Amino acid sequence: MRIPDWTPERKPQPQELVQAILDRRGGTLLNLDRALLWSEPLARGWNTYLKNVRTGLGADRALRELGICTVALLTDAHYEYHHHAPDFLAAGGSQASLAALQAYVRAGASGEPEGLAGDEALVARYAAQMTRDVKVDDALFARMQARFAPTELVEITAAIATYNMVARFLVALGVTPEE
Repeated sequence: MRIPDWTPERKPQPQELVQAILDRRGGTLLNLDRALLWSEPLARGWNTYLKNVRTGLGADRALRELGICTVALLTDAHYEYHHHAPDFLAAGGSQASLAALQAYVRAGASGEPEGLAGDEALVARYAAQMTRDVKVDDALFARMQARFAPTELVEITAAIATYNMVARFLVALGVTPEE
């Protein structure tokens, strides 16, 4: 990491904040947490917001995780991919889909992704346009709108947008995966 790991000795934080993060993480601070805890308001807001994006949305979890993996691959956010590829698999995604996504990104992430079909292909294309171009072309958005109800479309979009923010934070600070 390009900054020192946070420790309670270096920057004391309220115990209830640290405990809330530990609770969300299953008892262990991740390297991302050790960066965020340098700022109490940031760590507090991030913990609440990301918890809702990760576990509080109704849109299909595998599709959200596939969108996040697309962001991670396009931005070289290795930490993000390290954590979210297993979540995609746990949500019912396949290793073949991850391999196809990697090939799609290596090939420039344009056009139809070979090896992905249906909703996976649609979400990968959407995430790629959101990440690379920010603006999504009308034809692709119309396809998303035709396939997903407004709530699902908002939630998929929010997950992709959120993890674009996360990727930029991770890459700029050089946050690396845990050992």
